[in-house]
Amino acid sequence: MNQTVQADLVRASALGDELDKPEAQALAALMTCRTLNDGEMLVREGGPERTLFMLVAGQLSVSNVRDGNEQVAYLMNKGECAGARSFIDAMPRRITLRAIGPATVYALEPDRFETLIDSHPRIVYKVMRAMYRITHANLLRMNQETQQLTDYVTRTHGRY
Repeated sequence: MNQTVQADLVRASALGDELDKPEAQALAALMTCRTLNDGEMLVREGGPERTLFMLVAGQLSVSNVRDGNEQVAYLMNKGECAGARSFIDAMPRRITLRAIGPATVYALEPDRFETLIDSHPRIVYKVMRAMYRITHANLLRMNQETQQLTDYVTRTHGRY
């Protein structure tokens, strides 16, 4: 189902929290909307897509395949974004995104986003700042989880 991207939902996300209403409208005009059913895969680990995704309804599981099994590492909630690394550096996906129940995502392609460079450079600046914050928050969360695991192994001397 093809729905209209709502600027208010863009502003309410981690990606658009610095944007004013006209800026959010300009960005929303470049985005597409996709509705997912429960269990439907949005992107697969290793895929070449460069799309940036913003979750606007429902939940997405963020997972990796290890030993042939898909292992969920995180559950995304409304307003969170995924795909910043692939969006920026064109590297293959490092995660699989799958809907947990019905979900709606807004998608932004790099080529469409780059059309704003000349016409709306402040939007590009604000969105890139947001992507930095998103990536930094993910890195901090991963570091905390690594520290917790290290503390657990150290305290239990490697016994599970």
